[in-house]
Amino acid sequence: MKAVITVIGKDTVGILAEVSKECAKNNINIIEVTQSVLQDLFAMIMLVDISRSDIPLKQLSDNLTALGEKMNLKILTMHEDIFNSMHKI
Repeated sequence: MKAVITVIGKDTVGILAEVSKECAKNNINIIEVTQSVLQDLFAMIMLVDISRSDIPLKQLSDNLTALGEKMNLKILTMHEDIFNSMHKI
């Protein structure tokens, strides 16, 4: 199973490191990462493998949301199937 993590906010040092650390802590493998910085706006999308995760997806989402609040970022986490359904034309 896969999930998509999106991160948006003001660019600061350590965003990728902190999100990656949360994934590693829960045995979640990062498959792909794309990120951009436009002036001072940071945007990142991660595709992660949650099949061996130590926690349920809801808990991961809550943890990352809390991390985002702590870092002044908006972090959303959703199952790949939901992401794909939302973006079908």
